[in-house]
Amino acid sequence: MLGYVLRRILMTIPVMGVVALFVFLLLRLAPGDPAAVIAGDYATAEDVARIRAQLGLSDPIVVQFGTWLGALLQGDLGTSIFSNKPVAELIAQRIEPTMLLALSTIVFAILVAVPLGTLAAFRAGSWIDRCVMLFSVGGFSVPVFVLGYCLIYVFALNLRWLPVQGYRSPFEHGLGPFLAHITLPTLTLSVIFIALIARMTRASVIEVLEEDYIRTARAKGQSEVKVLMRHALRNAAVPIVTVIGIGIALLIGGVVVTESVYNIPGLGRLVLDAVLARDYPIIQGLILFFSFVYILLNLLIDLTYTLLDPRIRY
Repeated sequence: MLGYVLRRILMTIPVMGVVALFVFLLLRLAPGDPAAVIAGDYATAEDVARIRAQLGLSDPIVVQFGTWLGALLQGDLGTSIFSNKPVAELIAQRIEPTMLLALSTIVFAILVAVPLGTLAAFRAGSWIDRCVMLFSVGGFSVPVFVLGYCLIYVFALNLRWLPVQGYRSPFEHGLGPFLAHITLPTLTLSVIFIALIARMTRASVIEVLEEDYIRTARAKGQSEVKVLMRHALRNAAVPIVTVIGIGIALLIGGVVVTESVYNIPGLGRLVLDAVLARDYPIIQGLILFFSFVYILLNLLIDLTYTLLDPRIRY
């Protein structure tokens, strides 16, 4: 097990290197010039050239990449072009809202999707099954920002149950204000996650329910609840956990949109602001950070396979 973990960690090095190269070239070759944005609308060509020289953007791409990679290997993600603050410091300042939003979304989605998918599989072909599948299709079809604005209109503007936008830290303002502000973003972001997990849970449980040991358990007189929880769901857990790991990529993308809709000062909002301002160091640092988190979470999910299925060994 330890050897497998070490190999997976070593494999992340070339993967992160490819990601770093791709992101660097993509940003440099894309249209737009941060020096022109900094200089303003009334700046002359000489002003823009001077700012480009100060930022090192006038150097050849190979030189720019070498300078950035050298600093990256020393743990330096760079300095923001506009705020002149270290990118690592900006990430540390914004990480709490994003992590708490992602955590609440994952927990809520799993608690809702797994029972829904299991119930749909147990009642396959019934109206319950059709309703769950209809919800799953709708969850994939409705864009995140459309769902977010609909929830704001209903629960914040009309019913006035929850605040429209903003974020309150549970460590500074308490649990009540935090839950009030995080509820709508969590609901918005979790719909597509619930749809993904519920469909996979349904398919996996239906497949397991057709196995011989399920018929044997029923023949021994075990209740349907015990058959579902102890035999069917446990043996269907590996595909479910796999799709949860795949859904994390959707979660990372949805965070950017959700935080923009609800004005949450997290990493997603930082990504959007950096893209609009063409702040290369922040964009590069955030993409590398999200890539590392995604790889790490997938490693943890792979390791949980051994807990769910004793036959799996690394």
